[in-house]
Amino acid sequence: MNPETKKLTPGLYLVATPIGNARDITLRALDVLASADVLAAEDTRSLRRLMEIHGIAPGDRPLISYHDHNGARARPRLLAELEAGKSVAYASEAGTPLIADPGFDLAREAAEKGLAVTSAPGASAVVTALSIAGLPTDRFLFAGFLPNAKGQRKSALAALKDVPATLAFYESPKRVAAMLKDAAEILGADRPAALCRELTKKFEECRKGSLSELAAGLAEAPVKGEIVVLIDRGKPGDVSETEITAALELALTEMSVRDAADHVSGLFGVPRRPVYQQAMQLAGRK
Repeated sequence: MNPETKKLTPGLYLVATPIGNARDITLRALDVLASADVLAAEDTRSLRRLMEIHGIAPGDRPLISYHDHNGARARPRLLAELEAGKSVAYASEAGTPLIADPGFDLAREAAEKGLAVTSAPGASAVVTALSIAGLPTDRFLFAGFLPNAKGQRKSALAALKDVPATLAFYESPKRVAAMLKDAAEILGADRPAALCRELTKKFEECRKGSLSELAAGLAEAPVKGEIVVLIDRGKPGDVSETEITAALELALTEMSVRDAADHVSGLFGVPRRPVYQQAMQLAGRK
């Protein structure tokens, strides 16, 4: 351990790791990995390689495997280390812990026991994809992985159809063609979308087009690698004046005119100015 590295206070440290390029790690994350009393990782081999690249020796510190299949068995040991006053660093295989990652139960139970939980933030595939895809980023919904079964996948997509936000999904290269085909059917063939794969890696690619165009492209040439699919919000549907008025009246019981207008225009995906004017009129009647 570097003698200049300060000893960590007891607690659980959630360490974000690179999603492809090993240099995409923060200095703080390196400090945590160098100083923690106990190391835990979704994939201990990946963490060992990352630490080796950056010149950090595990030494005689415990390095505990923690993933979906052994979480119930490994969690009590990690919680016991925390309760004993140790600092525990947990690293996901790639990206930010708890984002489509098995660390959720560990962090939740630690917090429920009154133990300190903090994050050493860093790379995240969904945020990286949003930054390069050219789709709206003012509001987005991360929906994780869709169900494998076709019927369940279509039902999940249907439930998201009218969400007034860019939709973000993680997907497997084996399923992404079927997913895009279903999305085109359920959400609309012309709906803008982006397929981002191998982010920060040598073969990084961001394909942009309509859902039907992306689906057709994959049918002809399947892809490999880690994939994020982004889908633009749908076009505003026909919203009645009565619905907007009712929503505004409810919002105005708890919000200012400005906040109520922002909330309702975002809720229905309609222009803010007329909603704000109506909110002003409703507020003036009170």
